[in-house]
Amino acid sequence: MNTPMNASDLDNSGRRIVVDPVTRIEGHMRCEVNVDDNNVIRNAVSTGTMWRGLEVILKGRDPRDAWAFVERICGVCTGTHALTSVRAVEDALGIQIPLNAHLIRHLMDKTLQVHDHIVHFYHLHALDWVNPVNALKADPVGTSDLQKMVSPHHPKSSPGYFKDVQTRLKKFVETGQLGLFSNGYWDNPAYKLPPEADLMAVAHYLEALDLQKDIVKIHTIFGGKNPHPNFMVGGVACAINIDGVGASGAPVNMTSLNFVLQRIQEAQAFTKNVYLPDVLAVAGIYKDWLHGGGLASQNVLSYGTYQKVPYDKSSELLPAGAIVNGNWNEVHEVDVRDPEQIKEFVDHSWYTYEGDKQGLHPWDGETAPKFELGPNTVGSRTDIKEIDESAKYSWIKAPRWKGHAMEVGPLARYIVAYVSGKEYVQEQVDRSLSAFNQNTGLGLGLKQFLPSTLGRTLARALECELCVDTMLDDWHQLVGNIKNGDSSTANVEKWDPASWPKEAMGVGTNEAPRGALGHWIKIKDGKIENYQAIVPTTWNGSPRDAEGNIGAFEAALMNTPMERPDEPVEILRTLHSFDPCLACSTHVMSADGQELTKVKIR
Repeated sequence: MNTPMNASDLDNSGRRIVVDPVTRIEGHMRCEVNVDDNNVIRNAVSTGTMWRGLEVILKGRDPRDAWAFVERICGVCTGTHALTSVRAVEDALGIQIPLNAHLIRHLMDKTLQVHDHIVHFYHLHALDWVNPVNALKADPVGTSDLQKMVSPHHPKSSPGYFKDVQTRLKKFVETGQLGLFSNGYWDNPAYKLPPEADLMAVAHYLEALDLQKDIVKIHTIFGGKNPHPNFMVGGVACAINIDGVGASGAPVNMTSLNFVLQRIQEAQAFTKNVYLPDVLAVAGIYKDWLHGGGLASQNVLSYGTYQKVPYDKSSELLPAGAIVNGNWNEVHEVDVRDPEQIKEFVDHSWYTYEGDKQGLHPWDGETAPKFELGPNTVGSRTDIKEIDESAKYSWIKAPRWKGHAMEVGPLARYIVAYVSGKEYVQEQVDRSLSAFNQNTGLGLGLKQFLPSTLGRTLARALECELCVDTMLDDWHQLVGNIKNGDSSTANVEKWDPASWPKEAMGVGTNEAPRGALGHWIKIKDGKIENYQAIVPTTWNGSPRDAEGNIGAFEAALMNTPMERPDEPVEILRTLHSFDPCLACSTHVMSADGQELTKVKIR
């Protein structure tokens, strides 16, 4: 059945199910669906229920400081907003950074991707597929056999190891302190894994906890700390002294570089021996759950990322491009400067535009709040029972690319890269699809499997593999460049505002863990005149627009069957596959920080 992409094709006459708040995400989000008599979702409404205020706060400030403010948009996206911000300022002022800075930024950016993807799967998303309570029933010998079959190279695979994990879990459960496991729907038939697979996943959950705290130490080498590592306009905020030692040496010396190499190698081993095999194993057991595709088979967008050669878009490992109307044979060029390509609409968002403008390019963006509930809302301003989606219903704006609602994220950029002929990506996807088909006997084609909740989850794991593999290349290139005598990390020729033009405007882009990220800036008389960010969850979590086009979250939920609507495992399963970040996606508070409105979440 085709996924509806327009509100006119939705049916809100069935039973209404409300999930508020959606948990295991960053920020605050509400979701409502209507299910028919067969418990199939026929209408979906996604609401961003929180604010951020950086665009307004930045007005009148020094553009060289913008990165430090916008980095605080989110504590999960550690550095991606800062990187995108300095790129926007550098674009506006015509600054080109040294090669070392380019490589260090790549290492920091990919560290974020690896950390985010591993944490996302094991600590946020896996509980939609894995039943940790069921792991108490597992046979540790059987779990060991399963581990050796799924991933024969993982060193932690003995029956004794899994027995110890099971004992730890049993003691945890017996104390009654289940924590985030306490409110799970553990008897719901939507869970399909056998106990041995559940125990294996719980063990890897714990292993991932250890790994994630180590991989981000790369940020402390190059950026001083994590979260919110330091960046700077013109390069990176670290010095290089290859022979330096101890506190008297520069932060980047051979000792610290070897430390970085060890962390990369550890992440590479975990990704290849644990993460990817686990995702494929889960997909094989849930082989019949190919729901959640939504816009992924129709409209996807990528800004492109990982340039091997600085300032050469053609060298991107994951290229820029847009696919619309399901035509995978044509990849459209994306121009983030073109006011006719990217516009934000607020017809169903709690904002207003001066003069009732229909849509604004971010360089001309406005952030004027207008909180009002539609006449068909059930409940009150402080206790909403059912939202009125025919009116304004979200703090998220509705960005559109040439009028199209788009899905962004790892799946979107992998689809664009695959159909653009990127051989590394094609090999990854073909290998994974072949393994899936071999394990399940389904014989699915690319377009049948990839645009789905499972495909979206797989794309994250594949990108993690791409990152750990190419981080080794970045590391070797960085060390080689330093050994050749180049220790420069910043270009400060235009640091003095007196060297800037009276007016300038720029844009910085990146592919953040959750998708296409853009920061647009206008500078006047050395100060920020306007600053706007469109983040991945703004694209994916957008409400309807004036034409009724629905966003990626809403589209992905359509036509999904639910085992028990009052236990919305399936809703969480698909929403979590996007890894929503509501703190990034929503706008704004007053310039002096005073409260404009209050939204109470029950």
